[in-house]
Amino acid sequence: MPKKYKVLLLSILFDGVGMLSFAIPFIGEFSDVVWAPLSAFLIYKMYGGILGKGVGIISFVEEMGIFGTDFMPTFTLTWIYKYLIKKDK
Repeated sequence: MPKKYKVLLLSILFDGVGMLSFAIPFIGEFSDVVWAPLSAFLIYKMYGGILGKGVGIISFVEEMGIFGTDFMPTFTLTWIYKYLIKKDK
C-alpha cells in the first residue's frame, strides 16, 4: 500500500478520535483539552514543513472548539489538499 493511503487511513482514524468528544457528554469537553495539543503534534509530524505547522495550529484551535469548529475533519481535509489538490506524490 502506498504511503499516501496509509496517511489517509491514519487521518480518518485521528479525525474519528477527535469526534469522540461528541459521544461522551462533559467528559468529551475535558478530552478536547488533552486531544488538541496531541492532534496538533500528530498532524505536524504527518504532513511536515510549512503545511504541517500551519495545519497544526488550525488543528489545535479546531479541537479546542474555538469558533465552533470542533466538527471539522482536519486530518482528512489536509490529506485531500496535499494529495488531491496539490497532488504531492
